[in-house]
Amino acid sequence: MPEDPAGFELPEATLALRETALAFARERLAPNARDWDERRHFPVDVLREAAGLGMAALYVREESGGAGLTRLDAAVVFEALATGCPTISAFLSIHNMVAWMVDRYGTPKQRSQWLPRLIPMEAIASYCLTEPAAGSDAAALATRATRDNAGYVLDGTKQFISGAGVSDLYLTMVRTGGPGAGGVSAMLVPKAAEGLSFGPNERKMGWNAQPTRQVIFTGARVPAEALLGAEGDGFRIAMSGLDGGRLNIGTCSLGGAQAALDTAIAYVRERRAFGKAIVDFQATQFRLADMATELEAARTLLWRACAKLDSGAADATAFCAMAKRFATDTGSRVADEALQLLGGYGYLAEYGVEKIVRDLRVHRILEGTNEIMRVIIARQLLGR
Repeated sequence: MPEDPAGFELPEATLALRETALAFARERLAPNARDWDERRHFPVDVLREAAGLGMAALYVREESGGAGLTRLDAAVVFEALATGCPTISAFLSIHNMVAWMVDRYGTPKQRSQWLPRLIPMEAIASYCLTEPAAGSDAAALATRATRDNAGYVLDGTKQFISGAGVSDLYLTMVRTGGPGAGGVSAMLVPKAAEGLSFGPNERKMGWNAQPTRQVIFTGARVPAEALLGAEGDGFRIAMSGLDGGRLNIGTCSLGGAQAALDTAIAYVRERRAFGKAIVDFQATQFRLADMATELEAARTLLWRACAKLDSGAADATAFCAMAKRFATDTGSRVADEALQLLGGYGYLAEYGVEKIVRDLRVHRILEGTNEIMRVIIARQLLGR
């Protein structure tokens, strides 16, 4: 990863976090990333090693047992981890989001029940919002939770759920009221809940080192204490989590793209054509310069959005959308340019760049598509 840009020096504590994360990425993620991708293996043991370094509860409050870090700290950590494997870094970001939501919105009983297990990743968490017929229009979700004397009964299906079938806790958005955002509530559903099942593991273009399945509720029963926050608060809770999630997925794009750029630089130094190293051609130098510049611009915008979210700025949501859109578009483009610089070798699995290209492509879709990010930004601009 590059040095800090002039005028934005990271605190020493944040730099130390980055070095720890880079070392973990270099030693535990990068050597195994291609194998995990090919075998579609979810390395729970390695995730728990990361949790042992405090990376599963980065912005859970210290009094709750977490690291109590800022969103900027977390962004630096996720980018560093993504240099080793964007897929694993992205899943850690999802688990962090759920742990933060439990800490932020949970009752004392919910926090004491789940956080001691989530923080070391003894229990793994998934986030369940998207449905087969409700993606970008999340407020149209149809999974229903019906109240009875014993608690709630859930019926419906969630789609594209990372960690499904392995995770122990499913933070699920359900409809407890009428149509629209005001009828949505949040539920903490344990894997052991009666009536909870999972679809087959989806075959995907990328993100193969984490399972993606449907989460199916068929008369699934949870106690009344499973409600996170109050009835009708679910959409607000979901969106508050997504602000940070969008920053995290943007940082994962930057980390993956940085790794691809570093691979391309090493390759063009060694590869020769027409009697000299490819790096000596000005066209190559200009392409590398543009790639590095675009990554730095995206990183700077993302760090500014982190500062907005940390400070509770009124325009934080719009800045998170800007940063997510720009960082994921940029990361995907830079990774593709890196593959092009490697030529035919970039298309081979052994160099690792084609995996990064595949992994980063979905970042422009999840945590809100980049088209929806433009809607959010435009609404803020137009005061709507």
